[in-house]
Amino acid sequence: MVDDRWRPRKGPSARNRGERGRPRCGSHKRGLNTEIHLAVDSHGMPINIKITSGTVHDCKEAIHSIEGISAGNLLGDKGYDGDAIIAAAKSMGMNVVIPPRSNRKIQRGYDKYTCKLRHLAENAFMWLKMWRGIATRYAKTTQSFLSAVHIRCLFIWLKLLT
Repeated sequence: MVDDRWRPRKGPSARNRGERGRPRCGSHKRGLNTEIHLAVDSHGMPINIKITSGTVHDCKEAIHSIEGISAGNLLGDKGYDGDAIIAAAKSMGMNVVIPPRSNRKIQRGYDKYTCKLRHLAENAFMWLKMWRGIATRYAKTTQSFLSAVHIRCLFIWLKLLT
């Protein structure tokens, strides 16, 4: 008589197995967890790109993103409201236009009209993520993912120049 009852197998299922049948580390898809840090100019064109691990906070990378950039204003959302970023931007001669967090003890003023221009940075991310490979992070290595982002930025710049 044949026993055709389903029995659970021991070990990770095929869906949760990484390469060569080993269990995956972490809960992220294919183990890829990256974040794009982007600095844009006044027209919303990307000028500085960095790829970091997804666990790195934006504030830590923002100081490195604005190094070497000469600008009149530094725009950002509430996530970039940190004393180190503000001090670094002011030392570079930038006017900081970042809304203060609601839990900040000393609220500082900012130009609300200029702050509305932050949509230019969000539009740059929109143009980047129109490529499906960047939006879903098809690249297996960080270097190839950064290369894909650079290629897409070249296309964005070429669209402006033509």
